[in-house]
Amino acid sequence: MTETNMNHVFSSSYLQRLTQELSEDLDKVRNADDFRADSVPFLVHALAQGSSQFPKDDKKRIVQAYEKQTKDEKNLMEDKES
Repeated sequence: MTETNMNHVFSSSYLQRLTQELSEDLDKVRNADDFRADSVPFLVHALAQGSSQFPKDDKKRIVQAYEKQTKDEKNLMEDKES
């Protein structure tokens, strides 16, 4: 996997996990009286900046674990459908 691809997968999984963990807080922000639709890109960009704090080796380890988990979940779903 290229470093660019690894960074993309890491950023995607990081944002997915972050939004799950912060879902209640994000709902409060979205429902605030002063929150506007044009604030969404700013919020996403701010959340995504956290992914740059991880060293390359940690990103690689996390991506490998994420891919294994995704593969295991896919196999489980296929087994249930059989």
